[in-house]
Amino acid sequence: MALASTNDALLANYVPVYVMLPLGVVNAENVFDDPDGLREQLKQLRAANVDGVMVDVWWGIIETKGPKCYEWSAYRELFKMVQEEGLKLQAIMSFHQCGGNVGDAVYIPIPQWVRDVAAANPDIFYTNRSGTRNPEYLSLGVDNEPLFGGRTAVELYSDFMKSFRENMADFLHACLIRDIEVGLGPAGELRYPSYPQVQGWNFPGIGEFQCYDKYVTADFRQAVAEAGHPDWKLPDDAGEYNDTPEKTKFFAENGTYLTEKGKFFLTWYSNKLLKHADQILDRANQAFLGCKLKLAIKVSGVHWWYKDDSHAAELTAGYYNLKVRDGYRTIARQLTRHDAVLNFTCVEMRDSEQPEEAKSRPEELVQQVLSAAWREGIEVACENALNRYDTAAYNVMLRNARPNGINPNGPPKVRISALTYLRLSDVQLESENWAIFKLFVKKMHADQDYCPDSQNFFKPITPMKRSKPEIPIEKILEATEPLEPYPFDPVTDMFSDEASETS
Repeated sequence: MALASTNDALLANYVPVYVMLPLGVVNAENVFDDPDGLREQLKQLRAANVDGVMVDVWWGIIETKGPKCYEWSAYRELFKMVQEEGLKLQAIMSFHQCGGNVGDAVYIPIPQWVRDVAAANPDIFYTNRSGTRNPEYLSLGVDNEPLFGGRTAVELYSDFMKSFRENMADFLHACLIRDIEVGLGPAGELRYPSYPQVQGWNFPGIGEFQCYDKYVTADFRQAVAEAGHPDWKLPDDAGEYNDTPEKTKFFAENGTYLTEKGKFFLTWYSNKLLKHADQILDRANQAFLGCKLKLAIKVSGVHWWYKDDSHAAELTAGYYNLKVRDGYRTIARQLTRHDAVLNFTCVEMRDSEQPEEAKSRPEELVQQVLSAAWREGIEVACENALNRYDTAAYNVMLRNARPNGINPNGPPKVRISALTYLRLSDVQLESENWAIFKLFVKKMHADQDYCPDSQNFFKPITPMKRSKPEIPIEKILEATEPLEPYPFDPVTDMFSDEASETS
């Protein structure tokens, strides 16, 4: 194993690289599938100086036999192997269904006993205006409803995380696990399931609002009544999954989203997500109190229609982001209470690769979101949204990791805390792809040797302290003021033969 150089100034630029393990590495039957094959792949990752791996810890696998009947043995076997091969671990508390989103190669539903509740009460799931339910993830409307054998949804998540801590105590004590990413919605992301492929959505459809189950609807009725507008209803003019903004009254030029009623709805809709995240992160903080690790959440890169005035696809997902309103700095400010990391996706995408009709600007979106996190003083991590093996995509990741390049004299002004590459596969390990990836890892490490304690040269991971007091919503909403993003240089420490293509 290579040892880090003693050049601490350059090590301050080192960005750890993790690789996502296959979605079904522990299969739906709770069996660690193909351990011999995975061990060989882990050895290749370690030989390439990869820092660690990320793995989904599926609720639908662990608690499948019944309430509080947790079975961790397969994951313990997996974690032990990761530890033996000298890698660190990012663990996702995956409270969502696998299957139905981009890249989902296996099907792992949420626990059957939880889904059984839906037979009598389908409103536990997110619901669109036509009444179609989405079983990917429990509606945030039931966060505090004791519908699951007397427990609320938040208590289900809390008990799962406490069981994880108890059963993985030795790995936590050994500091194998660097991050606990808390799943907060479909695909593990903090958002509404506004663009489900299984319901017919296709890129670049604007998606649909998901707030028509009885619990969320009741909350809205109470909110408008308290605001003195009991006649206001949930949107009925926002179109369908595959519409474009101009085909709807809600998102069209001078549409409903610009009216007092529209602004009230969008504020309420996005604030519900913030409260959802805050509650569950508070339980995660309690579950892992004292552990040397960071909490993290994932925010989706909804980059299509970003250049349309309405930002329609972001709005249906719950990100109330407009040219005149920052919809991401509010999330970052909420995370400051828990000292949590904001993990953002689509970090490999270029504007020039997107169809013009989608009005998609992933590069500008990434710049905005990363700037929002840095401005609020929290750490930000990144991952790619689609499988890419080419230097053009790696160059975009490198620029976003250190937007102003390497600082030879110490830490750069801004940098991400880690990058997670999607995803370990035989294609990634093919000779040419693998050779390029190894060079990419070296560049992410600022051309330094592998450093097993790289966090010591950025922000050391300390034992988790109790979350700070709740932040008043008024204080969070002050962060909606749009500010100029941090400057990103067009060319930084990239692959020289492709650098011009990313400018």
